[in-house]
Amino acid sequence: MTTVLIADDQPMQRFGFRMLLESQDDMTVVGEAGNGTEAVGQVARHHPDVVLMDIRMPGLDGIEATRRIITSGARTRILIVTTFDLDEYAYDGLRAGASGFLVKDALPEELLAGIRAVAAGDAVVAPTLTRRLLDAYVHHLPATPGAPAAADPRITALTEREREILTVIGQGWSNTEIAARLHLAESTVKTHVTRILAKTGARDRVQAVILAYDTRLVTPM
Repeated sequence: MTTVLIADDQPMQRFGFRMLLESQDDMTVVGEAGNGTEAVGQVARHHPDVVLMDIRMPGLDGIEATRRIITSGARTRILIVTTFDLDEYAYDGLRAGASGFLVKDALPEELLAGIRAVAAGDAVVAPTLTRRLLDAYVHHLPATPGAPAAADPRITALTEREREILTVIGQGWSNTEIAARLHLAESTVKTHVTRILAKTGARDRVQAVILAYDTRLVTPM
């Protein structure tokens, strides 16, 4: 059973999400929050598997709430729900530690699939869309003069093959594409990806893409 917290300042939006989720045999709603402060408190209280996090909320917004939940060490995963699929708020949500984002007009089955994917530890945002998003807002990336990728401890812990795979993950390659282009079994690629996430501390594939940008393994097109 996947437990979900709904954080949105619109009561009707929360009601709609709740009705949809509670129609599923494998999901249950453990709470609702009307702003970011309430969301942080509810996560500490209920430890949900997934939070559906709105961005624009009064007081503490969804971005800062996401950041506080992630930095608290909670294993809860955040799925940002935003109005536009490529706005800077979605980018900031990923930077804050969200596992992905969906637009509010997504189809019900897309929302349900997204929740299940995030709960299973996968990223919701397609790799190519993640790359497009990061390229669009690359000017937000922190400047790291004199700190080449090779010197970053998150990168030095990787084998040469793992670093190669992290680079192409950052370029938007799927596991199937990596397997075909690098002549590896897809199961081997999955093993490498799992090890990369464990060694770098990246929570999921989206965070691995961001790491590849941060360490300059990947530069914008």
